[in-house]
Amino acid sequence: MSDQRFVILLPPSEGKAPGGDGPGWDPASGRFATALGEHRRRIADELARLDGGDARLLGVSGAHLERAQRANVDLLGAATLPAWRRYTGVVWDHLDLAGLPSTTRRRALGRVAIVSGLHGLVTAADPLPDYRLKMGARLGDLGLLARWWAPAVTAAIATWARRSPVVDLLPQEHRAAWQPDPRRSGRVLRVTFHDARRGPGSPAVGHDAKAAKGLLARHLLTATGSLDDALASFHHERYVLAHDPT
Repeated sequence: MSDQRFVILLPPSEGKAPGGDGPGWDPASGRFATALGEHRRRIADELARLDGGDARLLGVSGAHLERAQRANVDLLGAATLPAWRRYTGVVWDHLDLAGLPSTTRRRALGRVAIVSGLHGLVTAADPLPDYRLKMGARLGDLGLLARWWAPAVTAAIATWARRSPVVDLLPQEHRAAWQPDPRRSGRVLRVTFHDARRGPGSPAVGHDAKAAKGLLARHLLTATGSLDDALASFHHERYVLAHDPT
């Protein structure tokens, strides 16, 4: 892994491992406990008031809705898993932190943070309960969560990154919760993929694009040399990487 310090922002996944073997969830836990604990408690209280949320809020139905409602009602004290084990979606499957050597994984866990509708911001090592809540949701009196979270998440990222380069692999829904301030932030690289099969400039979407994002994150966390070298050396048979400095 490169000795140059940089950090990576990733989205959560809708797919999550159930249960957990960690301590009961406390909103004031993890790397950003002091900065974001009260915000998380407000969201947990609102979800409990709404009986976990309905199909419109959570975006699922049937058995998935029932599981999500149970999890959202019982957040406080729920069993936890570290974020890198909780999230099971395509990005996280292809990042595959479990497959890294233990020393490399420990370093990687300190460089990856997730922008989340429930938590605001967590590192990959922070303990998380099972839950379901999109950053693009409108939650009761809090309104659109991306807008509600933005001031606190922006400040938390600036403090955590400490002016190190930030590689932003977030979708637009989650980018809306972060407004980097050039006076406080270091270099920001907002990465996108273009689909070479569909022609120049065509945005990459779908399962394969999410997989490419996970593969890129893994490549950056395991490559040697500078961040720019790592970005330049990433190759995908279908997608072309582009990054815009902010």
